[in-house]
Amino acid sequence: MSKRDPKIQRRERRKKSIRRRISGTTECPRLSVDRTLSHIYAQIIDDTTGRTLASASSQGLKVSGGNIVGAKDVGKALAEKAKAASITRVRFDRRGRLFHGRVKALADAAREAGLKF
Repeated sequence: MSKRDPKIQRRERRKKSIRRRISGTTECPRLSVDRTLSHIYAQIIDDTTGRTLASASSQGLKVSGGNIVGAKDVGKALAEKAKAASITRVRFDRRGRLFHGRVKALADAAREAGLKF
């Protein structure tokens, strides 16, 4: 039995629960958002084929990823890449995180740039 931090264990349990219900298809892929203390990452995934269709991160864009402004930039860049790949609808996967702060900023920026979820 692993002695992991209870906070991490709770997030892992929430992540598994969410992934049971959310799955990306070719018509409506999954938008997965992950964040660390210093960066934020987002990718659009087709779970039926196991392929990443588009991705963006604060590390790749060379923006300040540890704040809301960086998250907005990542959301906007991801939506532009999705439009180029002719993706308009996605399912949002917050990966066990609360929907506020940087995760919400990324989602709002992606919506403003044209993604629907």
